[in-house]
Amino acid sequence: MEIIITGAGDIGFHLCKRLSVEKHNITLIESDISKVEYANENLDANVIEGSGCSTKTLKKANIHKADIFAALTNNDEVNVLSCQIAKKLGVPTTILRIRNPEYLNKDNFLSQEDIGADYIIQPELQTANTIVQLIRQANATDIVEFEGGKVQLVGIRLDSKALVLRTPLKDLWKKFGNPPLRILAMKRKQFTIIPKGEDVLVEGDQIYIICEKDFLPQALEIFGKINEKIENIMIIGGGLVAEFVARQIENEINIKIIENNERKSELLAENLNRTLVIKGDGSDLDLLTFEGLADMDEFIALSGDDETNIITALVARHLKVPRTITMVRKLDYLSMTHAIGIDSVINKQMITVNAIKQIISKRKQAKFVELPGIEAEIVEFVASEKSKIIKKSLMKVDFPKDAIVGAIIRNNGNFEIPLGNTQIEPKDKVVIFSLPKALTEVEKLF
Repeated sequence: MEIIITGAGDIGFHLCKRLSVEKHNITLIESDISKVEYANENLDANVIEGSGCSTKTLKKANIHKADIFAALTNNDEVNVLSCQIAKKLGVPTTILRIRNPEYLNKDNFLSQEDIGADYIIQPELQTANTIVQLIRQANATDIVEFEGGKVQLVGIRLDSKALVLRTPLKDLWKKFGNPPLRILAMKRKQFTIIPKGEDVLVEGDQIYIICEKDFLPQALEIFGKINEKIENIMIIGGGLVAEFVARQIENEINIKIIENNERKSELLAENLNRTLVIKGDGSDLDLLTFEGLADMDEFIALSGDDETNIITALVARHLKVPRTITMVRKLDYLSMTHAIGIDSVINKQMITVNAIKQIISKRKQAKFVELPGIEAEIVEFVASEKSKIIKKSLMKVDFPKDAIVGAIIRNNGNFEIPLGNTQIEPKDKVVIFSLPKALTEVEKLF
């Protein structure tokens, strides 16, 4: 596909990197010369210095050939105008990144069609939605929903309470009566492992399971987790993500937000009803202690500084706060966060790229997810009449060893954990957990 992206910031750069692996033809437009030079050195893409609002620049990018145009700069107005121009020039699919919630307000006199966007992505809102999911499932480090939430993939860190330690997986399921769930992967230290029957689980492993939502409480109990009620949350950082989180849950949970910027604090206090907003430095450990950090059920670090978020989350863990959620911007930090004891890690760029990549890949994939901190991808494929994987038992399929069929959602809506003699039928949705090096081989089967 021919794809044009404007903006070589965190989101645009990471999206380019992901899409170029899939052999799309990518053109990246960026006005900042230092970002242009960095992108040229590190991306397999045609990088053009210029503005997405410039017809001259867009023509230089061969916009008349583009299948998809994604406006991903940090400036809402530039993105809107770029999308409008791209749509006028005949691009079939336009994707618009928006930060200001007023653009999405029902009272806004500009419709989505007026803006020129086929799809609107709001990274802060999508990040907040992910955090709220985690808050409502307090034992999970990651949650991915399929079929409108009916099927869930959940990340769990094992502790000494787990009943599953030191037993080979092939014997473990017999012990628990072959429950309707599957362990798709485990992260041990710096390694992501697709588990086999001989593998055992140990304390400290980060595992990823898939099951139906109704069975999740029983599944969590097997792994030593009880979903305790969350009553008190402290958030540091009062940006849009914090505001969107508080709006969704402030009527059911007591929330404190600590924000250093006076204007931001005032706006939060105006926009929220039951949330306590405190003007103060979220990196001030004495302030966090004074405000009752040790009494919180959950601590969420959403400041704009990765180091502050990581350090305060570790302090919260030291004070026995049951669970922490930490927003990390730098991708280099993600691989180490589990190892140093941080519970849940959120990366806004990755969440946004997942959403955009889903739009781009929707013809062949029902869902695509990349999780922070692990070298693996979760893809939901829809089998067709032409798929090589259908109408024969899975044990007879030449399936890559670095991938696993996690679950099948049948055409009639039924959920199934596949076995060796299971057959996939056309129109079935199949959830695959794959290491990156195996994904191309998996795609060929579908």
